Amino acid sequence: MDDLRATYRDEDEEDDDCATTATATANGVKHEPPEDHDHSDESKPSSDDDEEDPPPKKQKQLSSLNAPTLPEENQATEQAISIAAAAVGATETPKIAKKAKKKSNNVWTKSTSRKGKKKAKATANNAPTEDPVLITPVPRFPDKNDDAPDMKICLSKIYKAEKVELSDDRMRAASGKGYRMVRATRGVVEGAWYFEIRVLKLGETGHTRLGWSTEKGDLQAPVGYDANSFGYRDIDGTKVHKALRETYGGEGYVEGDVIGFYINLPDGAMYAPKPPHLVWYKGQRYVCATDTKEDPPKVVPGSEISFFKNGVCQGVAFKDLCGGRYYPAASMYTLPNQPHCVVKFNFGPDFEFFPEELNGRPVPRPMIEVPYHGFDSQTENGVSNEKKH
Repeated sequence: MDDLRATYRDEDEEDDDCATTATATANGVKHEPPEDHDHSDESKPSSDDDEEDPPPKKQKQLSSLNAPTLPEENQATEQAISIAAAAVGATETPKIAKKAKKKSNNVWTKSTSRKGKKKAKATANNAPTEDPVLITPVPRFPDKNDDAPDMKICLSKIYKAEKVELSDDRMRAASGKGYRMVRATRGVVEGAWYFEIRVLKLGETGHTRLGWSTEKGDLQAPVGYDANSFGYRDIDGTKVHKALRETYGGEGYVEGDVIGFYINLPDGAMYAPKPPHLVWYKGQRYVCATDTKEDPPKVVPGSEISFFKNGVCQGVAFKDLCGGRYYPAASMYTLPNQPHCVVKFNFGPDFEFFPEELNGRPVPRPMIEVPYHGFDSQTENGVSNEKKH
């Protein structure tokens, strides 16, 4: 403080007394007046001294005396703040790194980034894959008990509804309670063919629908129920296909009538779908589909189905048939607790009413001449050895 007062006196000598007085007053120290002043002034009151003295010049505040030191203090403060901030930043950075490290080491969380999914898909697509092979169990697989090369065509014990009953020679079929279908063991793909069915018994409530069916025909429904079968109805002689009845023949048939069935498939083998590939797998029979997409059915040009009643042609019932294998089929119906409806098949060669007037149609062959087209399959050490006839 003494150095500051000396500096202040050098700058303003005229106001030395006033400044000294003010400084002393501020510090609480009583200051004596200088020696060169009159002693008479000491006896005067302080109020008179203030009046006689000239008005002091504008004084500087005490706070201004410390002004030169303020910039240094501010610089020190700023330096301290910057050092503290740097220290805080240095201490916070490792914490953030530790948090990130903890997240990366969390084994219970799965990565949900899109990049990871894309990489996974890319690796899955690039992985070598084998061609899939679809196999389907065959519940009705043809075997030697149903048909064999040394046997003749007859009604199938496998391709029939459970409610249909067959005779010992497998030429007669009977059913009751509802329409159920049975078809023959062999079918035709091309050429003209013929067979007969005699209605042995209808009873009071019996009815029949007779005709042709492909391999896909529904056995739990009457002939003509879907697109895979073509029927001839006894009630009014209508033809039935896709469950739709259309007028045909003019009148129906009754018990004791003989119905003839004629089919013509010119070059039908060219339009038939590929036969299924039958295999053994783990002791069970399967159908192996090499191609998942089936070709659409192809229409056989000039194909037709006609029905005969006691040797009289009732006209062409269906034209432009799709390529495939067609089997003789029959479905019978009676009310519950009524005698079964019975029909008898005749595959030739001795027919009761072989068609005489064909109106230019090809002469048919009897169905008895249809060759065996089943499968001989033997399994040795899990390997199937199949031969198709």
